[in-house]
Amino acid sequence: MGFRGQASMMPLTKVVKYLIIINIAVWFVFQILIEQYIFPNFDFTLYFGLVPQNIFLNFFVWQFGSYMFLHDTSNIMHLMFNMFTLWWVGSELELKWGSKKFLSYYLACGIGAGLIYFIGVFLYYLTSGNVIPLQIPVIGASGAIFGLMLAYGILFGDREVLFMFVFPMKARMFIAVLGFIELSMLLSQGLAGGHVANLAHIGGIISGYIYLTIWARLEAKKKGGGGGGRGGGSAKKSNLRLIVNNDNSKPKYWN
Repeated sequence: MGFRGQASMMPLTKVVKYLIIINIAVWFVFQILIEQYIFPNFDFTLYFGLVPQNIFLNFFVWQFGSYMFLHDTSNIMHLMFNMFTLWWVGSELELKWGSKKFLSYYLACGIGAGLIYFIGVFLYYLTSGNVIPLQIPVIGASGAIFGLMLAYGILFGDREVLFMFVFPMKARMFIAVLGFIELSMLLSQGLAGGHVANLAHIGGIISGYIYLTIWARLEAKKKGGGGGGRGGGSAKKSNLRLIVNNDNSKPKYWN
């Protein structure tokens, strides 16, 4: 994915920089050095990846947040692609929103993606009886990244994006195509097939949309005086444009 009309060298903003450092440090120190060499009998991913069965049976609720800082140790491109996208998309969003708002959105998308995945997998188990998806760890920042890309498509919808670095299209169209691809892969492979947690990707988009919608309505209430009456009616009619105007041996899913 490439961008036209964007600075050739996007600055590395504060929160994005810290997020990249944390992700790389967790991958190298904990997942490689500690898990594979220092304490090879300790399965770090089992405790800190998103394992629906552990959340349901053992109440490992921290996994809704911790999973997004883990990445596949057998494929460095999983980490590199996520961090590259976080830099290019996230830095511009942080410049636009400010560090605090950007971080809250990023975490909300990642946690929301994990929650939606958990609910989806649990419902799948209840209807199919297939327990396998409940036992497979989900790792990766892509749920949060997909949420960032949704916001990018809304804020910079007219910016030209090079899909697969070749085909030019508007950013909003790129997000629509991306969502369609993820949905198609989910429907064709199902929750028990493939090695990519497509439902978590879709969950990131859904979480981002919900966050932005709530944000837009709250901003509309502030501008309209809040409460009922005309101010309340104004908030109900608000939409996302308000935001724009605010200028493997161990089986696992990775996303």
